[in-house]
Amino acid sequence: MHALLITLLVIVSIGLIVVVLLQSGKSAGLSGAISGGAEQLFGKQKARGLDAVLQKITIVLAVLFFVLTILIAYVGL
Repeated sequence: MHALLITLLVIVSIGLIVVVLLQSGKSAGLSGAISGGAEQLFGKQKARGLDAVLQKITIVLAVLFFVLTILIAYVGL
């Protein structure tokens, strides 16, 4: 059981890294980081097309990563 969880965690981790690296940057520089967060928070910028799909995949993989990590910690005890 533990080996299966570790294997799944490695696969999910690699997938999460690949999906994050495939995403395009929202804005560059310090000024873009400050204003870009506010625009995304209030919904002025909507993700479209491939960016929306990659964002949803990132969320799913991140949740799987946390769940698998907690399960491995629980099974390890």
